[in-house]
Order: sequence, then C-alpha cells, then structure tokens
Amino acid sequence: MSFSQNVKKEILAHELDGDCCAAAAYGFACFGKVFGAQGMAFYTEQPAVARYAKKAFARAGVIGRIRPKSGTESGAYEFSVRDPEEVRRMLALFGHTGDEPNLRINDRNLSSERSVSAFAAAAFLCSGTITNPQREYNLEFISPRYHLILDLEALLMGRGFAPKHIRRKGLNVLYFKASEQIEDMLTFMGASGAALEIMNLKVYKDLRNKANRITNCETANIDKTVSASGQTLAAIAYLKQHGAFETLPQPLRETAELREAYPDISLKELAEHFQPPISKSGLSHRMKKLEQTAQQLRERAKHE
Repeated sequence: MSFSQNVKKEILAHELDGDCCAAAAYGFACFGKVFGAQGMAFYTEQPAVARYAKKAFARAGVIGRIRPKSGTESGAYEFSVRDPEEVRRMLALFGHTGDEPNLRINDRNLSSERSVSAFAAAAFLCSGTITNPQREYNLEFISPRYHLILDLEALLMGRGFAPKHIRRKGLNVLYFKASEQIEDMLTFMGASGAALEIMNLKVYKDLRNKANRITNCETANIDKTVSASGQTLAAIAYLKQHGAFETLPQPLRETAELREAYPDISLKELAEHFQPPISKSGLSHRMKKLEQTAQQLRERAKHE
C-alpha cells in the first residue's frame, strides 16, 4: 500500500458526526468529476472511500449509490447522486443552483473549523495525493475547476497554511512542498499518524546525514594523515639512502624513528609517544624540518 493510500486509510478511520457529515459530503461534491444540475459523481479505486462518501451523504440527508465504474478493468468504483429528487435535495443542502458558470466554494457550508477540516479531508480523499516522503515532500489537490482551487487556497490560507497552485496538463493543482506545512495539513485532515511518520523520518534523515558528514570528515582526515605521513617517510628514506640521517640532530632522528614505527597515526597521537610528550605543533615543525632537509639534499645533488 502506498503512503498516499495509508493517509487516506487513516482519514477514513475517523467517524463523521454533526455538521462534519454535510461538510465532508460537500467536499466530495466539489472535488468530484461531476457536480451540477445533473447530480454529482466521483471515481475511486478504493471502495472504502466510496463507502465513506455514501455514509457522509446519507447522514446529511442525501441518498447516493456505489457501483463499479463501467469500461475499466482497474477495479474503480463510482459514487454518485443522480436521482432527480436526491439531486434537488443535495443542491438545496449545499446552496447551489447547479447552473453556476464557475463552481465556487459556498462558505455557508463550512461554519466551523471541524467542518473545514472534514471538507479538506474529503477533497483529499476524492482528488488528493501525497508523495512518499522518503523520496520527496509533496501533497496535492487536483481539479479541472480553476476557481475552486483558488477558493480552496484562500480557505486554507485563512487557517495559516501557505499552499501554491499551478496548472499541469490541463488540470489545476494546489500543492504543498514544505514538510512542516504537509505535517500540519495531514494533522488538520485527521492523519496525524502520517504526520508523525514524516517527523520521525526527518529526524532519521538528519541523523543519517550527520553521520555521513562525520564519516566523510574522518575519511578526509585519514587521507590527509596518510598523505602527510607518506611525504615525511619518503624524506626519511632519502636521508638514510644518502648517508645524511646520522648527521641529523637527535630530536629529528627520534622523530623519524617514531614516524617509521607508527606510520598510520595522526600527529596528535604520534606526539604522545615521545618521552616526555611534545605538542602537535612542535611535532609538525620537526616533520617539516625533515622534509626540508631532504629537499635541500636533493637540490644540492642536482648541482653536483
């Protein structure tokens, strides 16, 4: 089951009561495929969504029916209100004539925050989708009706949300990209479990990214240590090959011997092997002196 289907399943688990029934029915009507003088209808591949819509309409006083969508093999279902008497009752309930040139949200159907939440939840069940948050953050409401999308945008903005809208492939899309807004929207629609899942996923991603940064940093430091050690070891080997090692001051000979004994450890760790221990900066100075001495010997050899 997809993340979007899980969200819808969580919304469907909520029992509708009071004015929420009419608000949810109104959400299905507005965001369905058909809504007007001929009735209303929407299609879904989840029979539970169709049953939820039927219950919402019935509790609001309008009888609809569910039937398999003809001409498809995908298992889609249609919920519709087509009986003329039920259509008249539905239009009167929602305050529409059915002949409006542009479908607009009638605010009188949304008298409370709970009713707005039920309306938005039904709209999502009917026309919404959410991407798996493991890939990206994106929640959408889709409708061919431009003014309806604008009205939903204004409705949600009045509740502190900040959706955006675009037109895509002939359809109007109201969408959220910010994870915090998606979490709040899911909670508002009754899918707080899905919102919590996104929050937990964000924490996991942050911890994983932090661990990766630490690992990358440690790897870079190891590479740097190995590179620096290799340069010093090469200098020591050159000094020994050309009989210059025994002429070095005792502190440099001691430094060279310890570096050869511990070629893979950091300067800080190597400094602790001296008796008494020396500072990291003091050890770094000795390493550079060894490399400079070897380089000076190479330069003299070139001119002899």
